[in-house]
Amino acid sequence: MEITHKNNSENGFFLAEEDGKRMGYISYEWADGPVFAILHTVVEEEFQRHGVARALLTAAVNYARENGFKIYPVCSYVVKQFAKPEYDDVNSELSRRTP
Repeated sequence: MEITHKNNSENGFFLAEEDGKRMGYISYEWADGPVFAILHTVVEEEFQRHGVARALLTAAVNYARENGFKIYPVCSYVVKQFAKPEYDDVNSELSRRTP
């Protein structure tokens, strides 16, 4: 599986492909400052349950960590995954909460 990333000042996506065939993607839009909102996680039916969504999210999280960005989870898959503490450092929702 190969994951590529395209990005501009408004939005971007991470695309998973294998042998030139699209497996799935995560799309996002830039929000406030260094925050991007993941809007959709889509995995083609024939590749579901093969770890594609997890690999795409890992790529997005690594991108955020490497660049000091935060992620605002919108898509249901990311919201569910971000309930896990392993994503606390990039979860923009946690930085908005007051103790």
